[in-house]
Amino acid sequence: MTDRARLRTWGTTGALSLLVIVVCVLVTRDGAVPSAERDVFRWINELPDVLETPMVAVQYLGVAVVPFIVAAVAAILRQWRLVIAALLVYPLKLLVEKAILKEIVQRPRPARTEPDAILRHAPADGLSFPSGHSIVAFALAGIIAPYVSKGWRIVAFALATGVAFSRIYLGAHNPLDVVAGAAGGLLIAAVLNLVLFPKPASETRRPAATTTRGA
Repeated sequence: MTDRARLRTWGTTGALSLLVIVVCVLVTRDGAVPSAERDVFRWINELPDVLETPMVAVQYLGVAVVPFIVAAVAAILRQWRLVIAALLVYPLKLLVEKAILKEIVQRPRPARTEPDAILRHAPADGLSFPSGHSIVAFALAGIIAPYVSKGWRIVAFALATGVAFSRIYLGAHNPLDVVAGAAGGLLIAAVLNLVLFPKPASETRRPAATTTRGA
């Protein structure tokens, strides 16, 4: 992928992510849960209990410590731009989630908006919009994407989707909470990738390989 294509890809990703956030805010700003969203929540939340253990496990990919683990691994691999991006994920997550979106949309968790919600290791109190776990998971998938092959990108985004899905299943969030969280994470990733302009490891090794062949 050329540099111009990368700029176009992440610029488009950022713009679309911002649009999704705006739409989610407009729909949820009064704190209510639309009937269609409630139906999706119930369909996922009422799936069999056998999913509880894997869903509890996958949600931990969206907790605060994971970006710092990614930063440590990136440092071992000497991918310094990825180190910086990973270290910035959590502060930017707090900005997007706490300082902006939770100030605009103050929607209670499903335990308060849907009395029949099944809670599985999920909090009953607090604000639901957006999902912080989803922000972290999709931001990490986005900043990792330029450094890995297509197959690993699919894995990264599949795991991020699993985090978002798990938060609905466990009863912690409504669907638009995780959609806004995923869009917020992708917006963070887009900004970081545009500012830091990551180069895939294969490209950073290419000049050395060429020099060797020339010798």
